[in-house]
Amino acid sequence: MTATSPQTGYAPIDGLNMYYELHGTGKPLVVLHGAFMSTISMGGLITSLAQTRQVIAVDAQGHGRTADRADRPLTFEQMADDVAALLGALKIPQADILGYSMGATTALEVAVRHPQVVDKLVILSAPLMPSGWRAGVLTAIASLTPDLFVGSPIEADYQRFAPHPEDFPALVTKIVQLDTASHSGVSAATIQALTSPTLTIIGDSDGIDLNHVIEMFRLLGGDINADFRPLPKSQLAIIPGARHTDILTRLELLTPMIVNFLDAPLS
Repeated sequence: MTATSPQTGYAPIDGLNMYYELHGTGKPLVVLHGAFMSTISMGGLITSLAQTRQVIAVDAQGHGRTADRADRPLTFEQMADDVAALLGALKIPQADILGYSMGATTALEVAVRHPQVVDKLVILSAPLMPSGWRAGVLTAIASLTPDLFVGSPIEADYQRFAPHPEDFPALVTKIVQLDTASHSGVSAATIQALTSPTLTIIGDSDGIDLNHVIEMFRLLGGDINADFRPLPKSQLAIIPGARHTDILTRLELLTPMIVNFLDAPLS
């Protein structure tokens, strides 16, 4: 199998027919996309990471080729449970987990709710809680309507790949609810209790407050003087000249950072 011809399939997960792709070979790495995105949107990163490992790319509920379930709210906790269930269905006992934005918060919830299936964790552009977003971000999300996406690549991909293209307005409603009302965040005590080494990556012009990210890093055991003690198990990287919306295009920086972190021995 090559990175350009993945094995694809669907898994029955809690009433969903969840679409997934398997790229490359080696140690398993789950890749989780952001809101309104899909495995297609993560293609560049997936291809680069599949050079050295097996990448399991997933379309979350209501995204890409995974149809929504009208009677099931979209929550980070439920999406995390879906990821753990998919790993079980694929008979993968443990994997590294990487997520971007919505997918990063989902990845964090996988580590919280199912620590036994997570080896290392990579968080790309996501806060611990809604207060970690810069001023105005949540207000902008709350104002989203389906009409704002007319003619956009997001709408075009949804119309092309979704099993039920007419469900796009419902997805917009669920994403607004997800980001503005349904998730209060992960507590400081919960983060401190995580056992998975974590790499947090953010753009220097991201929608997430840098002070919040530094506090996340401290909770994960970072921001210490390691000249006189062992390096922390978790790491922090800030990508120069990067926004929340374009950080995934910086593969020349992201890929070696992620690969080096995942390949480093646990010690």
